[in-house]
Amino acid sequence: MKVCILGAGAFGTALAVALSSKHDISLWGRSATLMPEVAKSRKSSRLPGIVLNSNIHVTSEIRNATEGADFILSAIPLQATHNTLTALLPDLVDVPLIGCSKGVDLQSGQGGYSILKNLYPLGPVGLLTGPSFADDIARGLPTALTLAADPKEAISVWQAELSTNTLRLYASHDPVGAELGGALKNVIAIACGVAIGAGLGESARAALITRGNTEIGRFAISRGARIETLAGLSGFGDLCLTCTSEKSRNYQYGLALGHGNRFDSDITVEGFGTAMAMQNIIQDAEIEMPITKAVADLCSGRLTVSETLTNLMTRPLREEL
Repeated sequence: MKVCILGAGAFGTALAVALSSKHDISLWGRSATLMPEVAKSRKSSRLPGIVLNSNIHVTSEIRNATEGADFILSAIPLQATHNTLTALLPDLVDVPLIGCSKGVDLQSGQGGYSILKNLYPLGPVGLLTGPSFADDIARGLPTALTLAADPKEAISVWQAELSTNTLRLYASHDPVGAELGGALKNVIAIACGVAIGAGLGESARAALITRGNTEIGRFAISRGARIETLAGLSGFGDLCLTCTSEKSRNYQYGLALGHGNRFDSDITVEGFGTAMAMQNIIQDAEIEMPITKAVADLCSGRLTVSETLTNLMTRPLREEL
């Protein structure tokens, strides 16, 4: 069986390494300069110390990568997904397309699953998400993820084929809940990084995680998500990991904001785009999400850390709901 992975960043490459224990892998990256180097050295700068198995075919030709694939996993950064896949998808017929990117698209306001479903309306679409770091997956450390799809899809077959001895997939029929949990937790992770970076303490981070979880649930349930999904791997599990580890790029970005430092613009921070995308969505839906709004204000430079803290702490007192 052949699995095609689109996106040769850290997560896409890690999935290629993990799944190469069971399947032949085609790993696509957009750089016509970098990918031949990866193919020759069998190493990626995104995953130091990891050697790519011989059955991982590395290419910068996207149609070469997808030809004959039994599964296509898209690990393309969320904000680039629509443009990258638009030309490719008309050529696909009945090949399961599984999104592995987290976020909310700035242009459409859609999450990772919804973008793929809109682009590939007649094809089988799923979402792979949950608490994981690329380095852990690539090194074979035990990891559990959610594989979500519409109930009509053969998700048990996908689950069996894409699970390994170290990568355990749990099936879900709530792709909306899975995509929103995975997207919105990145925003809360930025807030937690800011809190620690600004010296506000662990208690402040605990409050942000807890109240952030409430915000995610409030919004996701309004979109039809199930409460049990948000309490699972793709919801609270992913939130806890991303908000408490410096391996998280979103948390690192928040730390830089809190410290008042510059952050490497070449590093993808999905929570930044998600916070920006959520501004109008929150306003139109009239849903109260003060932490998400605060992160958007910080990311855009509209408010300072001190001003944002004041706004959050002086909100009207209320019951914990």
